[in-house]
Formats: sequence, structure tokens, C-alpha cells
Amino acid sequence: MSRYFEEFKIGDTFRTPSKTITEGAITMMVGLAGLTSPLFVDEEYAKKTPFGTRIAPGRLTLLLMGGLEEQLGLYDETVIALVGFDNIQFTAPLKAGDTIYVDMKIIDLKETRKPDRGIVVHRSTCFNQHSEALVQSDTTHVIKRRADH
Repeated sequence: MSRYFEEFKIGDTFRTPSKTITEGAITMMVGLAGLTSPLFVDEEYAKKTPFGTRIAPGRLTLLLMGGLEEQLGLYDETVIALVGFDNIQFTAPLKAGDTIYVDMKIIDLKETRKPDRGIVVHRSTCFNQHSEALVQSDTTHVIKRRADH
């Protein structure tokens, strides 16, 4: 169920459903984006890297995180805009076969000059099936306020 600005509290936490990332999904997104790094498209090259196999681009992990977060339904009818990402840290690679989920924590709430909206900032951390953090980022959205606030 969608939440309005005033329904969020600093410290609120949420966990997304999990999703297994297939080789096909990574290949499709790398191709769609036009990425050409051998780390993403050449298994023989990637075997010689510290990762030992092809990995997903970090940007793809961010996209997948966004999809998992949307499945929570927190913003479905109340989001006005994505403002940006800050403090993005890639700490481990996403590999085909990994099952990922995201933990979100509300870290800041800001009033705006416009009475119909507020700013919600959440820290998201993507984990794999081994509870290893892959990516962490702070995401800022503009969210509707209730008309009766």
C-alpha cells in the first residue's frame, strides 16, 4: 500500500522480495544498454579476472534494486519524482545465479516549499543469497503529502 510523506519515519526499515538473476537477464540488459566491456560479454576473458566469471554491470544491479523496491508498493500512487542517488558503493559483484534482495532504511525526511509534497531519502543495500552486500546507495524521492495534513 502506498505511503504518503507523513507516514514515513526516520528509521523505518523494509525488506523487498528476493529475485534470482539469470544469465539471460544479464545478457539481455548488457546488450540493450550497448555495453561492450569483455568483463560483461566474454566468459573466457572474465575467467582470468579476480571474479572468475562474467559479472553484471553495477548499473544493472541498481536497476534491479529499483525493481525490487517498487514491488513493496510504498510509492506506487504517491511518488512524484526520483531526485537522485548519492553515496553509491559497489562492494561485490552480481553474478548469474545470485538471488538478491534489498533492505531499505529511511534516513531523512525533508519539508519542501510546496505543501503537497516532501522529500524522502532511503539507504538501500542489495544483498545476495550469502547475505553479502553488493551495492549500497542513498536514494531521494519526492513523495505526495496527504491533502489533510
